[in-house]
Amino acid sequence: MSRIGLFYGSDEGNTEAVAFRIRARLGEERVDIHDIADVTQMEIADYDQLIFGIPTWDFGQIQSDWEDFWEDVEQIDFTGKTVALFGLGDQFGYGDYFLDAMGMLHDVIVAGGGSIVGHWPTEGYEFEASKAEIEGEDCFVGLAIDEDQQEELTAERLNRWCRQIAEEFGLEGGADGVSQLDD
Repeated sequence: MSRIGLFYGSDEGNTEAVAFRIRARLGEERVDIHDIADVTQMEIADYDQLIFGIPTWDFGQIQSDWEDFWEDVEQIDFTGKTVALFGLGDQFGYGDYFLDAMGMLHDVIVAGGGSIVGHWPTEGYEFEASKAEIEGEDCFVGLAIDEDQQEELTAERLNRWCRQIAEEFGLEGGADGVSQLDD
């Protein structure tokens, strides 16, 4: 069984916590988890299936560890790789920039030849603008998490999204092999 590489950047711990919650649902035997602050391009290249977690800071800024690694990400050949994204943001405090970093990361991966899975509906969110929204499709490029305003919805969103990407990644057991947790 091929393993999934899950890479995240986190300053305050929310994105890291969500990354570990995703691994718990998909299974430790399936997912290797990495802090983007401690990796190289080669470690990402080792995986054909990837999950990237990135929060948006302030007015549409990239989290500091991702920012430090950004030029490296732009040089990665994502051809033949399937990538799912999840992003954290505050839709009320920063509604004009909700999940912008995830949208920017999406664009880099697509430019590098990657295939994106895990699109997520915009229904249930209130925001003004987002670089992560797919225009005209009422969805984001990946899972949208708002631990500031909608923390009570995170567990169910993670359950649904992990089932979705298990199918899209073609994991053995598909959605049935994903744990449904109430954490």
